[in-house]
Amino acid sequence: MAQGEDQKVICFFNSCKAWGGGEKWHFEMAQRLLAEGMQVIMCAAPDTRLAQRARAAGIPLYEFRIGNLSFLNPFLKARLSRFFKRMDVTHIVLNLPADLKAAGIAARSAGVPDIVYRRGSAIPISNTWLNRFLFKKVVDRVLANSEETRRTILQKNGNFIDPERIKVIYNGIELDRFDAEETEHFEREGHAVILGNLGRLEAQKNQLFLLDVAEILRERGYNFSLKIGGDGRLREMLEREINNRSLQEYVHLTGFVDDVKSFMNHIDIFLLSSLWEGFGYVLVEAQACKKPIVAFDISSNPEVVSHKKNGLLVPVNDKEAFADAVMQLIDDEKARELMGRNGRQRTQRMFDIKQTTKNLIEFFQPGF
Repeated sequence: MAQGEDQKVICFFNSCKAWGGGEKWHFEMAQRLLAEGMQVIMCAAPDTRLAQRARAAGIPLYEFRIGNLSFLNPFLKARLSRFFKRMDVTHIVLNLPADLKAAGIAARSAGVPDIVYRRGSAIPISNTWLNRFLFKKVVDRVLANSEETRRTILQKNGNFIDPERIKVIYNGIELDRFDAEETEHFEREGHAVILGNLGRLEAQKNQLFLLDVAEILRERGYNFSLKIGGDGRLREMLEREINNRSLQEYVHLTGFVDDVKSFMNHIDIFLLSSLWEGFGYVLVEAQACKKPIVAFDISSNPEVVSHKKNGLLVPVNDKEAFADAVMQLIDDEKARELMGRNGRQRTQRMFDIKQTTKNLIEFFQPGF
């Protein structure tokens, strides 16, 4: 693939087998940059949702299987290096730590000029010899999805990487397409206020906490329904707890939700119980649908939710404070409507994908 001197070839490399926020970002950004006339390729694991969507969208796709120890495989690294040279890759955006170790080292040996590690988790990076090597000898720049993620990158590694080499670009939502999507109509369940949560059923997302909140609301006589959308390893445990606490009338696990807009339009208040979020994309989706939010005052949440403007932020794992915030919004329909409008305006101003795309294009410009 011989390119002109000024031609960029941007490789999005994401071997994650599951579909989550990182995969959504890689897919959408590859698609957007391709639409802007840039040369883009996608590397993904075979038979994944990311690979399927990239192929369906016409993004040039190449499949690689990467594991945590793949960087120890000299044959795979040599294959990757030859691939990057053949494709004349000028910029590579890596997702998982495993991608950084295997594809990042291969990209360095192939002479790729710009090796970018995109960090989407607000979890400190361990100060190990391997990470010190990777950040000093392999990574050229880091993309963070929030100021909180940027802070945690540096938390244990002040000497790892020059802070000037870390750029924050918020995730964006494609508002025009999101607004144009048709939504499924749901019948209201009596006069109950519908609460919603959406995310993988994993320890990080902390949905068990929401059952504690549901118990408080029930004890205080509130007429509500809590829809928890998503799937994951904790589903059986949550089902068991719902039954043990006799919450079947109030709490419902919906399974994986593909139609996020219909889900958000069906609820009245969005609840986020996550213990950390690199960037709460689901909060932006809730705001796009004019839903007020209750979440913890931690991690990147305050970058998305402005307390008392478009939602309420409470101390982490304080079930009484969380329940009080939910009850405050249940009791005040006008406050819900006002916060919903404010959230929509905040999303239009800060999190429209057009701005994200513009920022990313600038990121790939010389000297940026």
